Amino acid sequence: MADKAAADKSPDTSGMTPMMAQFFEIKAVNPNCLLFYRMGDFYELFFEDAEIASRALGITLTKRGKHQGDDIPMCGVPVHAAQDYLKKLISLGHRVAVCEQTEDPAEAKKRGSKSVVKRDVVRLVTAGTLTEDDLLPADTNNYLVSIALLPHGDSDLALAWADISTGEIGCTEIPEAGLSDEIARIGPAEIILTDASLQALEKALPHPDSCQIITQSRDLFDTENATDRITAAYPADVLDPTSLTRVARSALGALIGYVADTQKGASIPLRSPQLGARKTLIIDAATRASLELIATNRGEARGSLRHCLDRCVTAPGLRLLSARLSAPSADPVEIEARLDMVAGLHADTMVTDGLRDRLKSVPDMARALTRLSLERGGPRDLRAIGGALSGAEALAGELGPVRDTAGGLARLAAALSDVPRDLMAEIDRALGEDLPLLTRDGGFIAKGYDVDLDEQRSLSQESRSVIAALQAKYAELAEVKSLKVKHNNVLGYFVEVPANHGPRLLAEPLNATFIHRQTTANALRFTTTELADLETRIAHSSAAALEIELAIFANLRQAVLDETPRLQAIADALAETDLTANLAHIAQTRNYCRPKIDESLAFDIDEGRHPVVEQMLEAAGETRFVANDCDLGGDAGGALWLLTGPNMGGKSTFLRQNALIAVMAQMGGFVPANAAHIGVIDRIFSRVGAADDIAHGRSTFMVEMIETAAILNRATRHSLVVLDEIGRGTATFDGLSIAWAAVEALHEQTGCRALFATHYHELTALADRLDRVSNHTMTVREYKGDVIFLHAVAPGAADRSYGIQVARLAGLPPEVVARAREVLEHLESRSNGADNNGTGDLPLFARRPRREETQNIDDPLSERMDSVDPDALTPGQAIDLIYELKRLRNARRTP
Repeated sequence: MADKAAADKSPDTSGMTPMMAQFFEIKAVNPNCLLFYRMGDFYELFFEDAEIASRALGITLTKRGKHQGDDIPMCGVPVHAAQDYLKKLISLGHRVAVCEQTEDPAEAKKRGSKSVVKRDVVRLVTAGTLTEDDLLPADTNNYLVSIALLPHGDSDLALAWADISTGEIGCTEIPEAGLSDEIARIGPAEIILTDASLQALEKALPHPDSCQIITQSRDLFDTENATDRITAAYPADVLDPTSLTRVARSALGALIGYVADTQKGASIPLRSPQLGARKTLIIDAATRASLELIATNRGEARGSLRHCLDRCVTAPGLRLLSARLSAPSADPVEIEARLDMVAGLHADTMVTDGLRDRLKSVPDMARALTRLSLERGGPRDLRAIGGALSGAEALAGELGPVRDTAGGLARLAAALSDVPRDLMAEIDRALGEDLPLLTRDGGFIAKGYDVDLDEQRSLSQESRSVIAALQAKYAELAEVKSLKVKHNNVLGYFVEVPANHGPRLLAEPLNATFIHRQTTANALRFTTTELADLETRIAHSSAAALEIELAIFANLRQAVLDETPRLQAIADALAETDLTANLAHIAQTRNYCRPKIDESLAFDIDEGRHPVVEQMLEAAGETRFVANDCDLGGDAGGALWLLTGPNMGGKSTFLRQNALIAVMAQMGGFVPANAAHIGVIDRIFSRVGAADDIAHGRSTFMVEMIETAAILNRATRHSLVVLDEIGRGTATFDGLSIAWAAVEALHEQTGCRALFATHYHELTALADRLDRVSNHTMTVREYKGDVIFLHAVAPGAADRSYGIQVARLAGLPPEVVARAREVLEHLESRSNGADNNGTGDLPLFARRPRREETQNIDDPLSERMDSVDPDALTPGQAIDLIYELKRLRNARRTP
């Protein structure tokens, strides 16, 4: 937003050229933006803007004229390629003010030779206000968020968000503690708030690298001003601003005002705002990162749950998938309705495949509609509207016969069939085949649509044939076969005859038709009234044709905008059809089942599978994924599984897979299992893996404790908690104590459903003391000194973690592995009471063997084991062997 204080600091423009004076005046009103100053076919940047842009874009920095005795730095980008440069600048965190020429240069010249062309900023390009396809991510919404924080009142924090490329907008009041979670759910590209709010909420805001954070004046968030903006944006029957609290009005009004300012008052088809929080599964920022719902922790799409579930064939369908994964429903009725729709298509593979094939050619109507409303749309956007309407009508016919219990598919079919057919037919009749990107290029209206346009085009495009016809007419009239109609830049079009035929045309009656213009040595040149008129018409035909086309486009555009609510509803139905067909297709091809959803505390998964890992294994042609059961319901609900087992055994995979199954079920999709019964989860928490937060001065263990504290403080009886290796980042006894207390708190205070993986085997004793705690382990087998991970979950507790075996698999040097085994055996013997006399004479402090010693060490125990053929032993021999091996082991342990 233009800052009044900055505007008041306008520089003294006396002594400057008119153009530079104009530049400084416009720049003063937009001080925090790079100014794209239109000069002919280029956008030029000057002074500091030029220096910043040249570095960011890698373009040449030049100089132009003088200012206060110094050279003026300057660089520029071509208008036709400006989008590519804008995209790079926005991605680097810059904001751009686009300043266009608002009058024809010819008009400026009429005011005097030194008059400067009028210019004005027509748009501020910011990360959260993009509308062009080549600037926007196709697969996700591009949200702008405003945050209002009032120092007093019952509710002191509200958040409003909008994606102006699709018209979606909403507002909700939240507690300050939930701000970071809500921002993580929305994933905004840009946040606006006041300086005071920024200082108060800084710790809850995302890192500037992931989101632009822009401070605005307090006037923008003033509740009285906000009320006026809301009233101007929405009729009273759609939204009465007095029905909102002061803080909600402040957030929503500021958002509307900021959008209006960046678009310079252009009309935007904002929908009726979604007010208040929906009943959704709450997922905090740490859990989103842990579960890798939308992107992996490396920032990549591949490997995330969304990538795994993405077989959508349209961009709106994928955006809806992203939205539902980010905020799964917590309403059993809504979830069941979505599942009914998926089940309806899941039962008919041919219908599903047919819908998906037809959807592939359906354009993104919502974003095309926004561009048209902002007068940034072109002929291709009109074609997108027409193509989407045609596709919707066809899809309605295919979807209509399919039935589902809740009638969701019938609702979609009804919405898709509500097509404004007259508009669709008019667009189809009006537009040609090969459409330009911009209206100014012309040539996009079909031949035969407008008689006047066809006439102008015939003059412009078929001038040769028209001139040839005139030449033949005049040659016959003058009875001069050598008569020619020619053209040059001085005379324009003229009639030329050889000198010996000139007198004939100069004499009556032909001199009434042919008007003498010029005599040369070999010819005479004439003009005619008809030829002069034709020349004028040809000269203006291209401009006239473009003018007619622009008028037709304006009429079609207005006809589209008049149908905005219907078109938005159809666009929503197209996106939901794509998503539903996508989920049905995935369920068909990957053997997913429909989960049972209710309001109980059940969590019973029969042979569940990790959707992402399973897909990756199949893609690599590797071993089939090992399915596992998980029942956290129990008789009274709120069961807690203590999961032990070796590193690399699959504990983390098992934990995450159950959390992902819950997310998939509550977003309304089928799940990777034989059967699933899930009582609706209100919050899901996942603490799996280790990470630090150096930017905020937090160690790995501090991050672990902060996230654990959030879980213990926020989890309810209806939550699902997934915890892995709590307490491993500190001393053994400290960590064990924290993990022990956390298990007790989850069981006694929260009573939630939980999976708790640990290497602290001492915790397994809690199963004897706490009713809803049970022990489970990842099973392994040992063979010839190697450990084989079976990745299967079984009741019971692990007796060890096999860390040394995993270390050896990872490639630790042999002497390190050998020494680790030696230390481990000693520590285990101490814990069993074999040695309680301290460490002074123990092998812990003995000389470490060198690499060559460990490679050639004589180990009778290993040699004896290598010499044994288990298949050749009788039962008696096997018993004798066990005693022998035990004696060899005891002998090796003796210092």
